[in-house]
Amino acid sequence: MDNNDCLRRLRYILDLDDNAMGDIFSLADHPSSREEICNMLKKEEEPDYLECTNSTFTAFLDGLIIQKRGPREDITEASEAPSAKRLTNNIIFRKLRIAFDLKAEDILSLLSLADCQISKHELSAFFRKPDNRKYRECKDQVLRNFLAGLQLKYRAGEESPKDIWDKALAAKT
Repeated sequence: MDNNDCLRRLRYILDLDDNAMGDIFSLADHPSSREEICNMLKKEEEPDYLECTNSTFTAFLDGLIIQKRGPREDITEASEAPSAKRLTNNIIFRKLRIAFDLKAEDILSLLSLADCQISKHELSAFFRKPDNRKYRECKDQVLRNFLAGLQLKYRAGEESPKDIWDKALAAKT
């Protein structure tokens, strides 16, 4: 899934403004200006669009974990794990699971909110190490459904930006 799209969805789900986004980036020692954040939230076809790189999105996810769960006490600065060079859907899914402190049952209920049914065994395969024979790659649709479930949980009863946009287009015609 596209990093910029995930960033936009998480901003909407958590109802974050530009300052809050900047604070999350700062928690992961990746200060970003308001202009950079605004440009990363733009669509590809818009002027001044800025691609959210893997390292930038990893920093946001790490900052989100720190904001929601607090800093890890068992890691010293010298032994911190390096940021992922290749950010996969599995890594994004794992970091979001950690940030929101979700158990398997919680994730399965969020997925069911978005009409996505998978088994507990299928879910656990997403969180295994890639060299494990039971590892399974998390496809874009599963991650999209997970984010949709988060949106339904945290923004229940509110219209999504897509719904608002669709209504505006329908009104013009």
